[in-house]
Amino acid sequence: MATAEQIKSLLKSHADHDDGRFYSVALQVAAKEARQGHHKLASDIKSLVERSQKANKIGLTSSKPTPLVKQPKGDLKGLLELTPTSVRRNELVLSADIQERLEQVLIEQRQKDRLAKYGLSARRKLLFTGAPGTGKTMSAAVLATELKLPLYTVVLDNLITRFMGETAAKLRLIFDHIKQTRAVYLFDEFDAIGSQRSSRNDVGEIRRVLNSFLLFVEQDSSESIVLAATNHPELLDKALYRRFDDIIQFEKPGKEQIRMLVQNRLAMLDIASLSWNQITASAKGLSSAEVTRACEDAAKEAVLYHDTKLSTDLILKAIERRKTGNQK
Repeated sequence: MATAEQIKSLLKSHADHDDGRFYSVALQVAAKEARQGHHKLASDIKSLVERSQKANKIGLTSSKPTPLVKQPKGDLKGLLELTPTSVRRNELVLSADIQERLEQVLIEQRQKDRLAKYGLSARRKLLFTGAPGTGKTMSAAVLATELKLPLYTVVLDNLITRFMGETAAKLRLIFDHIKQTRAVYLFDEFDAIGSQRSSRNDVGEIRRVLNSFLLFVEQDSSESIVLAATNHPELLDKALYRRFDDIIQFEKPGKEQIRMLVQNRLAMLDIASLSWNQITASAKGLSSAEVTRACEDAAKEAVLYHDTKLSTDLILKAIERRKTGNQK
C-alpha cells in the first residue's frame, strides 16, 4: 500500500491541480507494489495513469503550460544561465528539518499576498550551506519547479574580473534582472565573492564586489527568490548572514535517508533481498549524490553482468569504490 507521505502528496497535488506531481507519485506507488509482488495492482495503476495522461495530453513533468523563457542576451549573456528544472519535492531526500524549512518557503511564497496585507514578507533570500552533493542545488531546482518559476544560475567565472569596478557593474546588471524578472536566482559557490573582507589573501576587487553585493541584496525588494549556496560557510563574511531571511544547513544523509536514496534509484530492480543494515552502515559519510552514483554503478553491473540480479555485495562494492575515490 502507499505510504502515509505518498497519500498526503497525492491529496495535496490533487488539491493544487498539479497533475504532473500526482502522476509521478502514483507511479511511485505502482513501483512499490510491483516490488512487493503485487504485479496486477501495479499494472492497473500504471494503466490508469497512462490513460489519464493520454486523455489530458500531459507529460509527467509538466502540469501547466510553462511560459517561454529564453536565455539572457546582451550584457547579461554569460552572466546568467537559464537552468532547466523538473525536480519535484518527492525526489528530494533530506532530513525532516530541512524539508520542513523548504516547505515553509513554498507556503510563504504561495501566500505572499496574504502576508503582505499584514505587513509581512515571504522568505525569499536564502543561504544554503553544506558539503558538496548534499542537495543544495537540487533544492534550488525544486523551489523553482514547485513555484513554476525559471531558475537562473549566476556564472561566477564571468562575473569576477580583474578590472576595477567592472565586476560591481556586472553585479548591478544581475540585480536589475532580478528586479525585472521574477525567478529563482542561484549564486552557487558563493564563497568566491562572499569571503571575509579581513582575509589576508583578499584582493581589493573582491572586497569591492562583496561590498556591492551587500548593498544590492539589502536594497533588493523584488519578488524574485535569491539563493546563495556554499560548501565553505566558514569563509563567508559575517555581515552576509543578516542579509538573508533564512540560513539552511544541509547535511550528509543518515541511515533513513540512505535507504530512501537507494530505494528511489533502484526502484526498477528487485531490492527485496537487500541487507539494509549493511548498506546503510557502509554508506555512512557519503553525500546524497555519492550514494545515488554508487546505486547507479551497482545497477549497471547488475544489468550488464548479472542478468539484472541486484545483490547487497554489488552495492557494497560500488560504495567502497566511491569511498576510495574520495580518499585520493
